[in-house]
Amino acid sequence: MRLGFAAVQNYFDTGKEIKEDKEVFLNQEGENFMFAPKSILVPTDFSEHSDKAIKQAADIAEQNSSKIYLLHVVDWPQQCAVDYCIAEETIQAVVEKSKNEATKKMKEEVEKVLRTKKIDISFEVKSGVPHQEILKEQAEKKVDLIVIGSRGRTGIARILVGSVADRVLHDAKCPVLLVR
Repeated sequence: MRLGFAAVQNYFDTGKEIKEDKEVFLNQEGENFMFAPKSILVPTDFSEHSDKAIKQAADIAEQNSSKIYLLHVVDWPQQCAVDYCIAEETIQAVVEKSKNEATKKMKEEVEKVLRTKKIDISFEVKSGVPHQEILKEQAEKKVDLIVIGSRGRTGIARILVGSVADRVLHDAKCPVLLVR
């Protein structure tokens, strides 16, 4: 089944105009249907944008009795720069320390969500290339929806830095909800 968006132009053919376009999912026959994900992946970097994505995912999960998989990926630091390299053991120690700190933050995030929502939520901290690990997690857990925060970079910053959200959006095998 292929998903697509369409704007609703009138209200059930009554001639009433809708002041704002609303997005609906259409199936291959052009009929609208309700999308109700049962598993939601929410990658987080602990930013304000990620917090908004977690809140949005929690709302969706509560409405649909969905499970949330919260994921943080510790990016491997660059080992060499120009003519100086950091020892592999040092890099591993930094990554392990980062994973331990991220695990503490993830526990806090889960507790914060569970204070206001009665949902099923778990978390995992991995290391690697963020967009690749997110896509692997989506495939392994057979996730129905990815909800990811976007910083909304534009212009040269977007070209130079790239965007994990953009890469996930383009390569995911399930719907992706970008939250700004």
